[in-house]
Amino acid sequence: MANNKLQLVWLRSDLRSRDNPALYQASLKGPVICVWCSFEEQWLKHNDSPNKLRFWQENLNVLKKNLEVFNIPLITKRLKRFSDTADSLLQLAKKIDCEAIWFNDEYGANEHKRDQNIKAVFDKAGIGCFSFTGDCLMTPGSVLNKEGSFFKVFTPFRKAVYQNISPSDYHPCPAPKKQEPPSLNVKSDKLPAYKPTAENILETWPAGEKNAHKILKAFIEERADGYKKNRDFPAKTGTSSLSVYLTAGVLSIRQCFEAAAKANDGELDTGCAGLACWMSELIWREFYRHILVGFPRVSMSRAFQKHTEQIPWKTDKQLLKAWQEGKTGYPIVDAAMRQLVATGWMHNRLRMICAMFFTKDLMLDWRLGEKFFMEHLIDGDLASNNGGWQWSASTGTDAAPYFRIFNPASQSAKFDPDGVFLREWLPELKNLDGKSIHTPSSGKHDLLGSNPDYPEPIIDHNLARTETLGTFKSLKK
Repeated sequence: MANNKLQLVWLRSDLRSRDNPALYQASLKGPVICVWCSFEEQWLKHNDSPNKLRFWQENLNVLKKNLEVFNIPLITKRLKRFSDTADSLLQLAKKIDCEAIWFNDEYGANEHKRDQNIKAVFDKAGIGCFSFTGDCLMTPGSVLNKEGSFFKVFTPFRKAVYQNISPSDYHPCPAPKKQEPPSLNVKSDKLPAYKPTAENILETWPAGEKNAHKILKAFIEERADGYKKNRDFPAKTGTSSLSVYLTAGVLSIRQCFEAAAKANDGELDTGCAGLACWMSELIWREFYRHILVGFPRVSMSRAFQKHTEQIPWKTDKQLLKAWQEGKTGYPIVDAAMRQLVATGWMHNRLRMICAMFFTKDLMLDWRLGEKFFMEHLIDGDLASNNGGWQWSASTGTDAAPYFRIFNPASQSAKFDPDGVFLREWLPELKNLDGKSIHTPSSGKHDLLGSNPDYPEPIIDHNLARTETLGTFKSLKK
């Protein structure tokens, strides 16, 4: 039952007014005031990219205007570290005399520690503290195996989700109702300005819920049918392009999952192959969040498969630099890395190819690659990025068997058969034919028009594969 006591809603990676459980539930109890905190030093420590942070800021600006429609104020606080949060929010809560603080759960180890501290501090102060599942379909810990433990492999996890999930689990909650404007004598802190390293990110991904839902609708209606067939081809517009909005919480997983399920007549793993495949990918995102909770060591730069911490990963600075700059001599890797640095985004198939080349060909420490991705990705997400890198390195959950090593030239020929994507990002190879462009004869002028400046391969794939297989075979579990 609603009362007149103020409710403080702490927004984090949930920059939306619709399907925001904490916001909606708080609005049922009384008038709402929202707060959002920046954490400059913490984000730097977490390698969050300026592309991501700039996108979040723009969405925060749009959300503030959206909330004004409901007469809900949004206060901003400029903090340095997560450890500063409890004192700052408690001070704010006392100043506005709020009844309770409300927020949606986050799942990294540092975030969990921060939130537990918040709960303890507010409980001691006699102020209510309520948290909700806003970033998952099902609360981590609610989907367990027969032994009562967290799943370690994706396929049985997905089966368990589909066996237990009901439409109510992915039905979004409504936006709050318009309230009377609360009297408020609190000033917002001016937030730091983040300058993106990539170009045109706000043109490519326009901010706000309205734009996010427009893109979701277009995907479901126009491209979802062909998703399974087209998603691995970087030259095609075959993916949803919604990861950016999901990471910032501008769009919720429930909103995405319900839209797909409705379009698929309520079917989840049957029906339209494209829609079923996309929903399965959303469950991958879910899986990696549950892993963060069940196995917090993966948030701490630790391998999920403990025995793989014996691997003598390399830290060769020259190899690392060549990979970062897109100068490995393997066109598919180089084009993908240039796409990442230029746009702040990389196609998912290419993320796997680049990560596996990094770990299996170059034998570089996967944590260095994970860090570089986070430093550039506009959709950098701890759970998904860590899960993907450990999958590629064969150190993680559902790990690719160590003997599964992508051949970059074969991957290139299979998923960019005509070299359309390669030519977009490697103009020095644009005159090569569709076959030669995947394995160019570099360093020579020839009839195909090779550019003498394109580098020779920095490593021999076949030799590297043999060495990597030997390294993994020698591991002792």
